[in-house]
Amino acid sequence: MSDAATPSTRPAPARIRNDLRVVAELVAPGARLLDIGCGDGDLLAYLAAEKGVDGRGIELSQAGVNACVARGLSVIQGDADRDLAYYPDRGFDYAVLSQTIQATMAPKTVLQELLRIGDKAIVSFPNFGYWDVRLRLMFGGRMPVSERLPYSWYDTPNIHFCTIRDFVALCREIGATVEKAVALDGNGNRVPFNAPWWVWNLIGAQAVFLLKRR
Repeated sequence: MSDAATPSTRPAPARIRNDLRVVAELVAPGARLLDIGCGDGDLLAYLAAEKGVDGRGIELSQAGVNACVARGLSVIQGDADRDLAYYPDRGFDYAVLSQTIQATMAPKTVLQELLRIGDKAIVSFPNFGYWDVRLRLMFGGRMPVSERLPYSWYDTPNIHFCTIRDFVALCREIGATVEKAVALDGNGNRVPFNAPWWVWNLIGAQAVFLLKRR
């Protein structure tokens, strides 16, 4: 009998959030990668298993760092607003900031640091220009609380509310080239067509950008 795994015994691919899967698709196999705000390490573990990526991570919460270390991941405690300056220029192929830029104190500086540290940067974020957010503000008159934005205004970690068009304008301001962009709908699925930024700004609940310096 062959020792090769049969379809019924072959390990199933790791399950990660749709936005993290989109991020992973933008990363080349075997790349050197720094994941800033890596949480409990889902993306790093997935990339190591599926693409052989040499990944490192920075995470603000001690609980997140502990979870990553328990999974055998190389993660240290650190703050995106303060600690990126200690990393060398082009020390990584990719610098990743997933669902975190809106929670930083200085998003412009952080984005510039990503583009200095990595040959390319991958950034994902919730889009506060999404139609559902607009309607909740228009008709409810209050900051929206939903499955995608589960915090009340007084305890949210999101301190800089950003839309897709805001982010594109920031990229232009700092001289970053958008190599690829993906919008995700309210269910976390890819918006299956290209469109002007204002359209994605209306129908995209999240966005993922692959950037490089000009």
